[in-house]
Amino acid sequence: MKLCVILAIAFLGAFSAAEAATRIKDITDVKGIRANQLVGYGLVVGLNGTGDSLRNAPFTEQSIQAMLDRMGVNIRGAQNQPRTRNAAAVMVTAELPPFATKGSRFDIVVSSLGDAKSLEGGALIMTPLAGADKVIYAVAQGQITVSGYAKQGRAESVTSGVPTRGRIPNGAMVEQDAPGFLGDSMPLELQLRNPDFATAIRVTDAINSYAQDRFGARIARATDLQSVVLRKPPSISTARLFAEVGELMVEPDQPARVVIDERTGTIVIGSDVRISTVAVAHGSITVRVTETPLVSQPAPFSRGGETVVVPRTAVSVQENGGKVATVQGANLRELVSALNRMGLKPQGIIAILQAIKSAGALQAELVVQ
Repeated sequence: MKLCVILAIAFLGAFSAAEAATRIKDITDVKGIRANQLVGYGLVVGLNGTGDSLRNAPFTEQSIQAMLDRMGVNIRGAQNQPRTRNAAAVMVTAELPPFATKGSRFDIVVSSLGDAKSLEGGALIMTPLAGADKVIYAVAQGQITVSGYAKQGRAESVTSGVPTRGRIPNGAMVEQDAPGFLGDSMPLELQLRNPDFATAIRVTDAINSYAQDRFGARIARATDLQSVVLRKPPSISTARLFAEVGELMVEPDQPARVVIDERTGTIVIGSDVRISTVAVAHGSITVRVTETPLVSQPAPFSRGGETVVVPRTAVSVQENGGKVATVQGANLRELVSALNRMGLKPQGIIAILQAIKSAGALQAELVVQ
């Protein structure tokens, strides 16, 4: 694994403020405007023998019986109960978009609930989707698209991805308008996705600078590290105000943070990370044990001799590194350059960063995943 897995964006220092800026709409959300989670229980039919086994999934059999009862088909009490594996019980999840109206469509996710092997080729039967308030907002139905697959024979099987989970694009239709209303008289508030006092002040200043030229008055006020309250001028609608404010550019601030994933050896270093002057020595010891057994045979025509295996072991020890280097990272570029000069691999860099943090020289938050 090479050192290039360090995703430290060292060239950020060469960027200008305009190039590092982003739109306000990309770092904020409007308070009260959000999606609503929906959930439903349904049946998938049309599977090619990869559905639930009804003996192991009794809820699937009960669902099939209830569905047939509603359609006027009575199979209760029959001697030969259905043993089909062409159906599967599923949970349907989705997010109702804000301001969704009757007749609009959105995507849904279908996940197997029983012991079905695959949902490939299946179709979801009409399933009501309800919110946390138990009100039905949409109805889902359609052909399932599965990205994974599972194939098997008598002696071998092949599985790719997750064949028991799929999506139905535009598979849900709204039956009741989504809750929420955007009126001209309601309080207007922007909420930062990554709360920070500096970012909130920069958003406020950018909006006020624009509003001073556009309306002749300041309309934004930062209340805390997450919220920026707006006062709508009477000469503009709420929708147009959010559209114009969302296109303003600001440079968001971020805390100094180092994120480490020890499993994959990934290291992400923020642009504001600082390192106090420290001396670092890093070395590794490699112990190699090689087993080369020998076969010892008796001489020809000898009596009482036996063929035996004689063990032979070779042990070698190699110590690499161990040089002392001075790391004085005034900024991200110098930190990455110093680590590169030491010729370290990701695991060595992870150990050094943890040790520097323990020594109190890493002026940043260290997040280990």
